Amino acid sequence: MSGNLRLLTGTLARAKRDGRAALVTYHPAGFPTVDDGIAAILATLDAGADVVEVGLPHSDPVLDGPVIQTADDIALRGGVRIADVLRTVREVHAATGKPVLVMSYWNPVSRYGVERFARELAEAGGAGCVLPDLPVPESAPWRRAAAEHDLATVFVVAPSSTDAQLAETAAAGTGFVYASALMGVTGTRDSVDEAAAVLAGRLRAVTDLPVCVGMGVANARQAAHVAGFADGVIVGSALVGTLLDADDQTEGRIALTRLAGELAAGVRA
Repeated sequence: MSGNLRLLTGTLARAKRDGRAALVTYHPAGFPTVDDGIAAILATLDAGADVVEVGLPHSDPVLDGPVIQTADDIALRGGVRIADVLRTVREVHAATGKPVLVMSYWNPVSRYGVERFARELAEAGGAGCVLPDLPVPESAPWRRAAAEHDLATVFVVAPSSTDAQLAETAAAGTGFVYASALMGVTGTRDSVDEAAAVLAGRLRAVTDLPVCVGMGVANARQAAHVAGFADGVIVGSALVGTLLDADDQTEGRIALTRLAGELAAGVRA
């Protein structure tokens, strides 16, 4: 293992050595514009996030709730392309040196070209890809390309997954396992379902990969709670929502930075 994937695994391992969970943030590329999206991501990393997932906006999401869907729609109407996603990865990684993953549905990657996408993501400094709708039995072409280019392959598991499915998914993945805290789509919740802790425990029984938990975390209290049983806490909708709710970019950036800092303090509590 060298380079990109090692940066991700090293970051997660370092957080564990420090006795805390890592904070993983999410932001769609091109929202509200490509430049503003890059600035927003840099703000969350400067505020204490350890890893970032750059969303590849998609017109037919199956996992994303209304907040992410709205942001994706704004990005798509603004003309965002895969080149803009890769530019976002490149500039964020160059500016911070922190691990940057792309989170994408499989169709855009497949249409772009598996080998081409993996190569260009690695050249941009990307650490890997989160692929929530790619079935493990159909993932061999991507996993070969990812391995060749030193990229993590992160799969998403849900509380409904059987023990056999968890073992199969964890064995196929690299970097970490993305454990969904709930059944349904992304979005903030008043509380994090205790099924998330159960799922994390089930995963630890079948893999040594770090377990990062997402979907539903909205504030520092929830982040601290999830950090008690997860190696990483993933937050997306709450952060994106601060920009959607703001009256202007300056106000939104201030709110985004404040929330990211609170979440970073939460995982370190």
